[in-house]
Amino acid sequence: MWPKEWVTDAYQFILGNSRFIRSIWITILITVVGTLMNLLFTVTMAYGLSRPFYGQKTILFMVLFTFLFSAGIIPTYLIVKETGLLDSIWALIIPVLISPWNLIVIRQFFRNIPEELNEAAIMDGANPFTIFGRIILPLSKPALATFGLFYAVAHWNSYFTGLLYISNPALWPIQVLLRQIVVVNDNTALIEQHALVQQPPAETIQMAAILLATVPILIVYPFLQKHFAKGVMLGSVKG
Repeated sequence: MWPKEWVTDAYQFILGNSRFIRSIWITILITVVGTLMNLLFTVTMAYGLSRPFYGQKTILFMVLFTFLFSAGIIPTYLIVKETGLLDSIWALIIPVLISPWNLIVIRQFFRNIPEELNEAAIMDGANPFTIFGRIILPLSKPALATFGLFYAVAHWNSYFTGLLYISNPALWPIQVLLRQIVVVNDNTALIEQHALVQQPPAETIQMAAILLATVPILIVYPFLQKHFAKGVMLGSVKG
């Protein structure tokens, strides 16, 4: 249960490997850019659907339809292929820009914001963009933090889309690389400049790689905990 000797050979081996470091940076890029774009498109569409306008129910029905029925793996793959997104990080971001479930919950959150705030802002001469940027968004910090965390964790943990759309090992996100190391048991995925160097045991490399791939996303939680505690109850109570 308690190691007789503490050694960091596996961590040194992994952190000195360019493929692992590159996969980490690719995943960080996908997570940051993807989460920002997710929030931008989800929040703006949810706010638009929370306001009354002609055709609102039709658009909302289209959102709900995609929530209940999906095109499937093969049609989605063909769309990604025909749009030239294969072997690109955009293939892991654009097809999942908006989560219908998140959009519906955020829309309900916007509908619960008192209409008097909008009316008071309009009387003061604010336009819709000013109302959204200076009133709605500051009041939506719990929603932004909560669903931003959901999107970020989804991007970080996603491996199937990377396995499906990325065939170039140099562009693999960290979860695809971990699959090669742990599931496929292919440690050659990490053997690059270390081919002639004595390596730690395979199981040690696997466990160290899993730990190092888990730590970055865990660091995010403490910074969002204050808003996350409020945001998890979004949409559960209608005021």
